[in-house]
Amino acid sequence: MNSYGDPSSPRGRAQIPGQHGDSGGGARGGGWSAAQEGTAPGRASVTPRGAAGGRASAAGSASVGSASAGRAGAGRASVPVSPAPGAGRASVPVSPAAGGSAGRATVGAAAVGAASAGRASVGSAAVGGVAGRASARASVSPGPGGPGGPTGPGRGGRGAGDPDRSARAKKRKRVNMLIAAFAVLIMLAGLGVVGFTYYSTTVVLPEDTTPPQATTLYAFDNKTVIAKVGTQNRTLVTIDQIPQHVQDAVVAIEDRNFYKHSGVDYKGIARAAWNNLTGGQKQGASTITQQYARNAYDNLKDDTYARKVKEAIFASKLNDEYTKPQIMQHYLNIIYLGRGAHGIEAAAQTYFGKPAKDLNVAEGAVLAALIKQPEAGLNGGHKGYDPAVNPTEAKSRWDDVIRAMIEEGMLNAPGKPAAPTEYPKVKKPNQGGAGIDYGVDTPYGNVINYVKQEMRDQGLCVDDATKVSEEKKLCSQALMSGGYRIRTTIDTKIQKAAVETAQRKTKGSELAGQPKNLMAAVVAINPDNGRVLAYYGGDNGTGTDYAGKNTDANGNVTGGHSPGSSFKIYTLAAALRAQKALESRWKGRAFTPEGTEFKVSNAGNDNPKCGDSCTLKESTLQSLNVPFYHVTQEIGPDKVIKMAADAGVTTMWRTDTNPAKAYDLTKTDPKKIAPSPFFHVVGYGQYPVTVLDHANGVATFANEGVYNKAHFLYSVEERDVNTGKWKKVGGEKLTPKQRIEKDVVADVTSVLEQYPARVNHRLENDRKAASKTGTWEQKPDSPENGDAWMIGYTPQIATAVWVGNLQNRLPLKLKDGRRVSGSNLPGDIWERFMEEAHKTSDDYREKKDFPPAANIGDPNSGNGEAPPPVTPPTPPDCPNPLNPFCPPTGNNGGGNNGGGNPGGPTSPTDPTDPRPGGGGGGDGLLPSLTPRPDDD
Repeated sequence: MNSYGDPSSPRGRAQIPGQHGDSGGGARGGGWSAAQEGTAPGRASVTPRGAAGGRASAAGSASVGSASAGRAGAGRASVPVSPAPGAGRASVPVSPAAGGSAGRATVGAAAVGAASAGRASVGSAAVGGVAGRASARASVSPGPGGPGGPTGPGRGGRGAGDPDRSARAKKRKRVNMLIAAFAVLIMLAGLGVVGFTYYSTTVVLPEDTTPPQATTLYAFDNKTVIAKVGTQNRTLVTIDQIPQHVQDAVVAIEDRNFYKHSGVDYKGIARAAWNNLTGGQKQGASTITQQYARNAYDNLKDDTYARKVKEAIFASKLNDEYTKPQIMQHYLNIIYLGRGAHGIEAAAQTYFGKPAKDLNVAEGAVLAALIKQPEAGLNGGHKGYDPAVNPTEAKSRWDDVIRAMIEEGMLNAPGKPAAPTEYPKVKKPNQGGAGIDYGVDTPYGNVINYVKQEMRDQGLCVDDATKVSEEKKLCSQALMSGGYRIRTTIDTKIQKAAVETAQRKTKGSELAGQPKNLMAAVVAINPDNGRVLAYYGGDNGTGTDYAGKNTDANGNVTGGHSPGSSFKIYTLAAALRAQKALESRWKGRAFTPEGTEFKVSNAGNDNPKCGDSCTLKESTLQSLNVPFYHVTQEIGPDKVIKMAADAGVTTMWRTDTNPAKAYDLTKTDPKKIAPSPFFHVVGYGQYPVTVLDHANGVATFANEGVYNKAHFLYSVEERDVNTGKWKKVGGEKLTPKQRIEKDVVADVTSVLEQYPARVNHRLENDRKAASKTGTWEQKPDSPENGDAWMIGYTPQIATAVWVGNLQNRLPLKLKDGRRVSGSNLPGDIWERFMEEAHKTSDDYREKKDFPPAANIGDPNSGNGEAPPPVTPPTPPDCPNPLNPFCPPTGNNGGGNNGGGNPGGPTSPTDPTDPRPGGGGGGDGLLPSLTPRPDDD
């Protein structure tokens, strides 16, 4: 039988045994009466008040019989159990009608009502919305010849000056308070019996519901937490993952009788009621099981007597269904412990940076101390027991926990740990910890967004709510409540290098101190497998991602940046695939294409040094636009788009619409989108692409033409609810594919590896690297730049760097007033990042070489003129090289700005760029506009 009475008894009564006092009188259960000394024990009867009583009450009433004389002894309630013979018995819920034997206390069926006791009414209570009324009046009826009779010192004979009147009034008040307290207990029990059958059949057991769990994202080392997200910061653990001393600490301070009671501690309830009524510290008397029920079920959140009854019923049901260790497991997984941490595992990580299984005794006691009040109350209430907020009281509460553990034999006992003497070190709030949105407001925030998308792409979640199952959650909620453990591809050291190099607010970064409109993005990929090693597209995951795709308020996909001459790597590869050799010659002088109104030029240089006999190799190194326009026109712009898509560019935007319209190159036949809307100017980079896509394309070149899709997800694990162990449910699926011919890539790389020297961005210790710059104008016919790039790779790391505007498309200027070009700020970021990234581990420190050029294609396949005859050099007219009037000799590292002019500060097209060989422009406009190529 449970603790709420025996529903099978004839009257369905829960009975509370009374106990005799020394005087032999007084019902010490639920009622109180006076008995004449020397007579049989009196019993108090609480009867329903109906029509005969003048007041009909749905709640029932209690009336206490009178006695002639005697003193009422204080009652003592022992709850629950069965009927006990003898006096002082209170039965719940049904009582006899008026006129039953006097002295027996019975509480009317259904709920609680007003009580009159010879006229004694007991305090008010509201249970489940049924209100009872009581007036705190008590009178003793006069008896024949006794002290309360007409001639005795009874109440009727007292005068106004009675010296004992005040004392007696105070005594009556205290007694009535006790009556009220015990009546509340009886009323609760009565309601419990009535509602038990209903509530016990509607309890949702823990295995039928799973509390929301946070998802934790780790770096590739599988140790460093880079983000944690969820509606609640919780990670479920099994009882064997919670040390016994942690469980003991919780029991000692929250519920010492946990292993003894049946879910509800009635002695504790009585003790708490007495303490509350006598002015002591307010106590709730809720057991661990009741606390679990209150935290686990939404309908137990309110603070009413009805809730307390239901809470007790739920607790009793849970106690019947589960063992104490199971209840403890459920409790410690759901309890809130402050700082956004729900459950013992999340709290262990939040306060101590370790899993719960590694908590020592002192640390476990800190968490146990937090349960009572983990955070400060409202309106200036208690500050709570977080040691970072209220260290003095947190330490005092911790001392209480340790003391209680010792008293209960949990510490300093045979086979038990020694009691700690020093308070443990606790992490400061948010000091490397993980909250429910930890990582979202950092550069890792964009990584979270990609992980969500990759889980959807892999079918680990579904968008259709009707297809949700235990294995597959709704994609919109998967990360927030799924409790996954996700290992990403991010290398924290390489990520650190990217952020420290490109993030404006980082002291010493390349953007620190630059004009506020400038923004940079960096993406680095491992060519061998497509793993994204570093991703910096902004400072958080809720704003604009400057390295990837975004969706505006109208649902339009945005995010691309015009790549300028950096896109020529795909045009060059497409030409080689079409058997156009590196040494093939092409026209280089500016011209107006037939049927168009715009002029194609080379960064303002209409007549480059190579004239109309420019090789593909030199056209690439000088970033000449005209030859690449001719190449694209001859092989077809669709071939250039196809090459970019094969390399890894998934999206390209047309720029003759507002907003720019995105095209998915993975699903669109290039022949259907070229030459319209993507015209021949695609050959030198007019149409926007993302930094991530460009980095993926570069990685395919670094991997000798073998494509691996750029990805952030390495593995996804889910905890088994029965064993507590993690099981893999998804992750990286490598499908490398030779998308570009090796010989094509070898020839492209043989050209690009000469480029770092051209723009003065060679890597240390003669490390081989291939690179290319690119810029695009701020607006049509403007001399200013709006996008600037540097892309490049070694055999181990491929990186794309973009510099542009944070918001409005303003001219890109350095703090010294120089125009931003690919060879200065983006080049500085690329070089510095690549140097740091290659120092992070042995996987990247080794210097590797590129395959030699294959020299494929037909040297005579271009539209250019034959090379002019080579004439022997003539001796200089100035025999003295120190003569200041003699012209300079030698070359500063190649043509600048696509013009074939000597690079360096004397370059006529970019006098503000101090770098030798400042790169090439490779920029153009829409077919309807006059292109204004610019320097790289």
